Amino acid sequence: MMSLMHLAVERVPGVMTNVASRIAPRTAPRIAPGVFAASLAFGRSASGRASGRRRFAIIASLLLLAGCGGSDRSGDGTSAATDSAQSIAPDAPGSRQSQISFTAAQIEHGGVRWEPAVTSEVLATVEVPGQLVPNEHRTARLGAPAEGRVMVLHVHPGDVVAKGEALMTLESVAASAAASDLQKATAELTSRRAAANFARSAKDRADRLLAIKAGSRLEAERAAADDELAQAAVAQSETELARARSTLTQMGASTVDGTMMIRSPMSGVVLSHDASPGQVVQTGASLVTVSDPTSLWLEIAASNSVAASLNKNSRVRFAISSIPRDTFDARVESISGALDSVSRTVTVYALVNNRSRQLRPAMFATAWVQSGRRNVVMVPDSAVQLLDNRAVLFIVKQSGSGPTLFERRDVELGASAGGQTQVISGVASGELVVIGGAFSLKSEFARSKMAEG
Repeated sequence: MMSLMHLAVERVPGVMTNVASRIAPRTAPRIAPGVFAASLAFGRSASGRASGRRRFAIIASLLLLAGCGGSDRSGDGTSAATDSAQSIAPDAPGSRQSQISFTAAQIEHGGVRWEPAVTSEVLATVEVPGQLVPNEHRTARLGAPAEGRVMVLHVHPGDVVAKGEALMTLESVAASAAASDLQKATAELTSRRAAANFARSAKDRADRLLAIKAGSRLEAERAAADDELAQAAVAQSETELARARSTLTQMGASTVDGTMMIRSPMSGVVLSHDASPGQVVQTGASLVTVSDPTSLWLEIAASNSVAASLNKNSRVRFAISSIPRDTFDARVESISGALDSVSRTVTVYALVNNRSRQLRPAMFATAWVQSGRRNVVMVPDSAVQLLDNRAVLFIVKQSGSGPTLFERRDVELGASAGGQTQVISGVASGELVVIGGAFSLKSEFARSKMAEG
């Protein structure tokens, strides 16, 4: 650049001095090597007929062009850096958006309304999951008394049965052996009784002969001993017969063909059977379950703090999703003494009166348990929204002449009744809670999340 300036000064000293003084305060721009080479080549090849003014004009034009190009590039770099800085700076860093703003027009269109949260002391009710199960005190789970083969099923799930009614017939070698033992014991007892009768007669005869001096005392004593042995044998046979009969009765075996008959020990409903005709079952294998449907248990999975506030006969209210218009009552009957190793909850059993037979085992329930008095915030049911699988409320963080700022707040809910829901934690007294138009805010949060994704 300095060589080019020197060349220009040498050619036109008066004019270039003025030009150099004007561009001196500025930073010397870069000239591309190709442009510089072209200017020198042009100067060397110019004809002597070209005037100094023309050469000066061309060189000055090249200098001005190079300066403008450098200035443009510098400006572009500054602008690009500024745009990049603006695009990198996020408004709200984080994995999810927790705040959003609405204009006055959006608030009016969505019907958004809010009011201060007011706490009041109520009998706190905690919502816990539950399930109806058979009352184990009124349920019979019948198993196979001995190894055997299932021959006939007399009932099906849902059948109503009476006490003593036949449920299932099995064929078993053990039952046949028990029937044989009973017959043998009966025959043995008959034989021993006959021997005992003979021994008693012999004793009586020996006693009469001894009384008239016609028999010896030795014969009378021997007859008495034989009589006692015969009576003892009879007692032994009677015991053996009772044992054989009891074994056969417990098996439910027939004395004729040795088949086993499984009978219901109570009146109720057949819940299930776990064997099919032709299946061989082992001793103790589950066969049939019978339960009294008028009495059920509500099995509740309660936290340790909730379980600590319960005691026997505590009242529990619950609802079934398939019966939405009715609620039911139960009374706590037992509380587990240990936490479940998986769910880390305490199992509570509450007794349910089901004389109407409207309820059935295995129904899922939502239960409400009273856990003492506490301060809670009551909000309309419509204020509670489900967002990201969490129960949330929307809190007004900033309002005025400009846009209104709303914040989503995860909350812990209690019981719901009469269109109102208890908020146990997550909202402080005095905070502005959205009670109307909450769905509009939920939709905007969901739309923002989709845009981020």
